Amino acid sequence: MHNLAWWQSAVIYEVYPRSFQDSNGDGIGDLDGIIQRLDYLVGIGVGAIWIAPIYRSPMADFGYDVADYCDVDPIFGNLQDFDRLLIEAHRRDLKVILDFVPNHSSDRHPWFLESRSSRENAKRDWYLWRDQSNNWMSNFGGSGWEWDELTSQYYYHSFLKEQPDLNWRNPAVRAAMYDALRFWLDKGVDGFRVDVMWLIIKDDQYRDNPSNPDFGPDQSSGNSLLPVYNSNRPEVHEVVAEMRAVIDSYPGRVLIGEIYLPVKDLMTYYGQDLNGANLPFNFLLLQCPWNARAIAQVISEYMTMLPPGAWPNWVLGNHDNARIATRVGLSQTAIAAMLLLTLPGTLTIYYGEEIGMTNAFVRPEDVQDPAEKRQPGIGMGRDPERSPMTWDCSDTAGFTRGQPWLPLGADHRAVNVEVENCDEESMLNLYRRLIALRRAHPALVSGQLRSVTSLGDLLNYELATDHVRLMVFLNFGHSPVQVAAESGIVLAGTDSRRRAERVGNFVELKGSEGIVIKIPS
Repeated sequence: MHNLAWWQSAVIYEVYPRSFQDSNGDGIGDLDGIIQRLDYLVGIGVGAIWIAPIYRSPMADFGYDVADYCDVDPIFGNLQDFDRLLIEAHRRDLKVILDFVPNHSSDRHPWFLESRSSRENAKRDWYLWRDQSNNWMSNFGGSGWEWDELTSQYYYHSFLKEQPDLNWRNPAVRAAMYDALRFWLDKGVDGFRVDVMWLIIKDDQYRDNPSNPDFGPDQSSGNSLLPVYNSNRPEVHEVVAEMRAVIDSYPGRVLIGEIYLPVKDLMTYYGQDLNGANLPFNFLLLQCPWNARAIAQVISEYMTMLPPGAWPNWVLGNHDNARIATRVGLSQTAIAAMLLLTLPGTLTIYYGEEIGMTNAFVRPEDVQDPAEKRQPGIGMGRDPERSPMTWDCSDTAGFTRGQPWLPLGADHRAVNVEVENCDEESMLNLYRRLIALRRAHPALVSGQLRSVTSLGDLLNYELATDHVRLMVFLNFGHSPVQVAAESGIVLAGTDSRRRAERVGNFVELKGSEGIVIKIPS
């Protein structure tokens, strides 16, 4: 792995800052809290942390509505706190990736306040203003157009009305946003994850989206149209290439893109001649049915369609989707960990997945997610997967001295770092073992992926270099299976007691069990 860039070999750990660690007792996580937990992250073995937005914001969408791209919101601390976080992370050989939100700003951003002040304002064209609306929808439900009484025009918002979309066809907007990237790069930030990268550019003719011929009565109204004119426009790749050029002007940095698109479209975000995102986020495993056959198909299709020289990446959880343990069931969480941590390329872990956190129960009166509060019933509630990290068995789980901003998981006294540290068979120690295994065996990171097959509930694949062959067997069923294998030694498994076990031509797997076998050369 000596020839790989850091972002190719690292396991990336997503921190949702409001929920990771509170240092001042206000019930909301902050930068000082992240600093307090850096040694924990080093102990897991991750190589980089990606921090969800910490910019100054009215918090209409908890930081994804940015009012100043070059400042820290007081909820989280200040720029000096961030500088200290960067120093402390780098001292521990941890890279720091920031979220970047270029598609839209807050309606409180000075740019929008100017743009909204009159039709003649110099920044009027920094946003998308029209005399008439079209049928473009908001991703949070309803029309994406908001009427402005002062100037008698509509402006477009892909999300909340408090999040007006920027006009990326305006060169001045691009220049201002690239300057914001440079501000953080100059500080020493190691890269960016770009929010909703595929939405940045819209159709310059503002054409209506066509009807979705596959729309059915059991689907939400947001699926009634095909968003061909307000998402994934061809011109977006020019923008991504420009962002990449800014990133590349600072050696050793990375550009990651959030992209929810079919695999064929996803691949285009690597860019022509690989001048796009270093890592267009791969959410295919997060979205596919949880069975061996579907997963084998997703892995094979993704690896086959990678452009020559492109680097793979894998994601199983994030701040917008139900937690792994909730999606796949408690009995399958260990298999999910083994799947993620034995695939080649760059991996991203969402905070708390390494201890098996489940979605918290959030009563209607405790809802915080603005998307759900503003439009209840559209299924946008993301609070359950954003509940505070559980560190110990105390009433507030070691997260805060105060009242947590969201309810803790009901299982927090059993599912926490303190308890799992002491249990060799815990989820936390499984993650530690598997991440250590990746560091010890380059085949798991950069090996050639071969023979991805499924048979019933069994998924197996091989990772190979010129000198090493590793076989991975994962039983997605609940019943024991016996599988044909080659003679070898177990390097790791969901059951730590099988480590160093010698296996012959057949391998016995319990339900929801997985192992990695090293085949002698």
